[in-house]
Amino acid sequence: MPGPSPTYLATKVELTISCENLMDMDVFSKSDPLCALYINTTDSNWYEFGRTEMILNCLNPKFAKKFVMDYYFEMVQRMKFCVYDIDNDTYDLSDDDFLGELELTLGQIVSSKQITRPLLLQDRRPAGHGTITICAEEITDTRIANFEVSARHLDKKVNNYSYYVVKNNLNPIWRPFRISLRALCGGDVEKTIKVDCYDHHINGSHSLIGSFKTTLTELEVATHTSPVEFECINPKKQKKRDYKNSGVICVEREFTFLDFIMGGCQFNFTIAIDFTGSNGDPRTPQSLHFINPEGYNEYLAAIWAVGTVIQDYDSTKMFPVFGFGAQVPPSWQVSHEFPINFDATNPFCAGIEGVVTAYQQCLPQLKLWGPTNFSPVINHVACFARQALQQNMASQYFVLLIITDGVITDMDQTRSAIVAASRLPMSIIIVGVGGADFSAMEFLDSDDRLLRAPNNEVAARDIVQFVPFRQFQGNSVALAQSVLAELPDQVTSFFNSYKLKPPNTFNQPEPL
Repeated sequence: MPGPSPTYLATKVELTISCENLMDMDVFSKSDPLCALYINTTDSNWYEFGRTEMILNCLNPKFAKKFVMDYYFEMVQRMKFCVYDIDNDTYDLSDDDFLGELELTLGQIVSSKQITRPLLLQDRRPAGHGTITICAEEITDTRIANFEVSARHLDKKVNNYSYYVVKNNLNPIWRPFRISLRALCGGDVEKTIKVDCYDHHINGSHSLIGSFKTTLTELEVATHTSPVEFECINPKKQKKRDYKNSGVICVEREFTFLDFIMGGCQFNFTIAIDFTGSNGDPRTPQSLHFINPEGYNEYLAAIWAVGTVIQDYDSTKMFPVFGFGAQVPPSWQVSHEFPINFDATNPFCAGIEGVVTAYQQCLPQLKLWGPTNFSPVINHVACFARQALQQNMASQYFVLLIITDGVITDMDQTRSAIVAASRLPMSIIIVGVGGADFSAMEFLDSDDRLLRAPNNEVAARDIVQFVPFRQFQGNSVALAQSVLAELPDQVTSFFNSYKLKPPNTFNQPEPL
């Protein structure tokens, strides 16, 4: 199964570059810096994406040329910023003085919004006292416009905007809606748009409350903290001496995924590993837990593929990892929620490397057993997501990665746990390893219709993404793309539906 279309996944991000305290390589003047951006491809080769202008005689340049990138949440996009002192008119940079470089991922940049790091020489020594600062700004995709519209002090008691009706309310808040630019303004952001607000009548003879005119350019500056407001004018009443307006229409823009990331929302990444007996004896090559001489098995491959993307969005890089379905020392009781480092008070592993090390060290100490129960670890993570929700802001989102080889034993309890978690800031990724029948997993990944619990309660949203590992053998990039493709929409839909703002917006004054 191929990964999702890059065109669908991409968000445009604009990067602005500045430097301070660059090394002075010129004798009779200051350095003339330029910054070149290199991108790492899947075959480990670097190619030049673009370069800034050269600034004469400056050790603290602020480059005017910006880089516009396609940002994919589900990919690790490695980048290298190289600064040179330009000494000649040739395009080749190899004959110019090297002032330092910084290598990092685009995920690290957008999760910080602005990042400042020391420049390094090619031997990894500091390049003097030079630093580079990279600022990221999202370029809103203008192919689809997202709006939230409200009003206050309307003239009538029953009113209508577009095809959504709010009854008996002079201060209505209409449901958020999306509209294509082709339908809204023919793709011309400066084209005049006329908005009418009507008093709704069942017989269809709606009466006009008032109107206003605007452009998409004016509307797109709207945010949750600073909505755009328009006076609703009724032409028939406009001639009255004391007439001011027939109400005020307020337009807001929904927060985007990058609004949350750049606004300080942190991802909390938890891993759950299946240690049931159906995996086979880890000491034998037939086992899914067998680690071959190259240090590889399907469990490790899934951890690396997903974890290396997620870790850029977790400031602590400390990941709790749990096992299930094994007999655990010293009591040898079957556990479905044990920390693989065997430290119940501190189940965290330092980075993805720490996860791999803990996994390798715990394997010989376990007795693989059964059954395959998902609900304990889902409820465990949901408990923390529930606590985070009480903060009343979009500060934390929880992602649970479950790697498993078999059929779920506690399906009813798992369905109930997922339905309950659908009302929390939480998503579940399931990667199926081996060649088992994964039809139950497909059922949980309810793309066609929302999942129901045994008591008939319906999930608030789809939070499960399942992929079978065998469809991505040897292609970790495609695996990460597939399992993470739905996550940005899951994050934005949850926080926007609950009207939760990114933490950093609370530092900004609300409009008067």
